[in-house]
Amino acid sequence: MIDVDGAQVGVIPTRDALKLAEERGFDLVEVAPNSAPPVCKIMDFGKYKYQLSKKHTAKKTIDVKEIKIRPQIGDHDLQLKVRNIRRFLDDGNKAKVIMFFRGREMARTDLGMKVFEKLTQLLEGKFSVEHTPKLEGNHITMVIGPGVK
Repeated sequence: MIDVDGAQVGVIPTRDALKLAEERGFDLVEVAPNSAPPVCKIMDFGKYKYQLSKKHTAKKTIDVKEIKIRPQIGDHDLQLKVRNIRRFLDDGNKAKVIMFFRGREMARTDLGMKVFEKLTQLLEGKFSVEHTPKLEGNHITMVIGPGVK
């Protein structure tokens, strides 16, 4: 079975099919070798292989990396978290910063917001705050993405 220009021609001897492909400047490619009779297609094999390689190339996926902090975080610990966030942003990923409150800490959520302000001041450079710090239940979340401020 031969497929020429999207139309199935029927059963053609191999020599005639090769001659037809050569006249048109294309290749005779066996598409389904296990069927009876084998199915061939007249096409540009180089273009076909190129399109397959483009289809299978790995695309960069953006991951969301999570960083957990506490309201009473120390300065050195906060700088360490900022360094990790910068590393994530430089790799092209997003960073989701989560601050959990326990028990009586819920009465002082303003302290948590001050930590987030300090965090954004320490993060200087090319980044964008995609979701501003927001209190949701017993935690505050903020999403930072790579890009221009």
